[in-house]
Amino acid sequence: MLVLLVLAAAVGTATAASTGPTVAPGAREPFAPVRAPGNLDPAKVALGEALFSDPILSSMNKLSCNSCHVLSAGGTVNMKRTVGYQGRTHRFNAPTIFNVGSNYRLGWRGDFTSLEEQNERVLLDDNLMGARWPVIIGRLEASETYALQFAQAYGHPPDRNSVLDALATFQRSLATPNSAFDRYLDGDLSALGSEELKGYRLFRDYGCASCHQGSNLGGNLFQKFGIYAHPAPVDSESDGDLGRYTLTGREQDKGVFRVPGLRNVAVTAPYLHDGRIATLPEVVAIMGESQLGRQLSPADIQSLVAFLQTLTGEYDGKKLQALPDKDD
Repeated sequence: MLVLLVLAAAVGTATAASTGPTVAPGAREPFAPVRAPGNLDPAKVALGEALFSDPILSSMNKLSCNSCHVLSAGGTVNMKRTVGYQGRTHRFNAPTIFNVGSNYRLGWRGDFTSLEEQNERVLLDDNLMGARWPVIIGRLEASETYALQFAQAYGHPPDRNSVLDALATFQRSLATPNSAFDRYLDGDLSALGSEELKGYRLFRDYGCASCHQGSNLGGNLFQKFGIYAHPAPVDSESDGDLGRYTLTGREQDKGVFRVPGLRNVAVTAPYLHDGRIATLPEVVAIMGESQLGRQLSPADIQSLVAFLQTLTGEYDGKKLQALPDKDD
């Protein structure tokens, strides 16, 4: 329910040139196209894909990873925040799983440094999958299909390390290449229309690219949400709005989050770490105020949204789409 926290998170007060935003032909790009990884073991990817969509990994055989990160949509469920096994609402809007292999930290607070570490936490969290390793391994060993797949992929029966490795290997395969912006970066200058190109120029000249760079247009640094203005939290009972402070206890980490990647952002609403914003134009306006101290004009918002819509890529040969709207 991977998702937007900081759209224009430049620390300074970047302004467009008086003659209007421009990107010089041949200028060095702060971005890179999404590429499908080519060095993953197909047997491990196939095994991880099966596990990802199988409720066998959850305590009550009711949830799978795909329950919250729907691969047929935007890699999320387009809900503000989901409710777990124990009936508690989760702290954060669930981010998209797509392109997760390009992030150097994982989770809104950057809790994890590896997919394996994050997967184990999700599997064992009582309010997420609620499972325990003896139960998981026992179920997998009892399955003739999984027993064969683990033997083929790892040469031994399922165990903790192989389960985590299979899941992480599959997740690293979840790249979404071939967006219009990728085609533009690869040299097809006709891939972006005039409105989209204007939005791209604004994105650079207003300073959004200061934090949203790389192949994921984000995901590789931390930033404070609310440099100039901080909207009130939507849930006073949750400590999720405190950001990394809940991990470090350092005052300077209050409200600091991992800058999310913007790939496929047009299909991963609602936005921000708590899912408080329903639409892309709304969150663009809020990010202008909170991160740039800038009141964006309706025309600028329209152009920026047009650019962000060019970041929607493909998975399994199909362009990603959002799920139908849902309430909390």
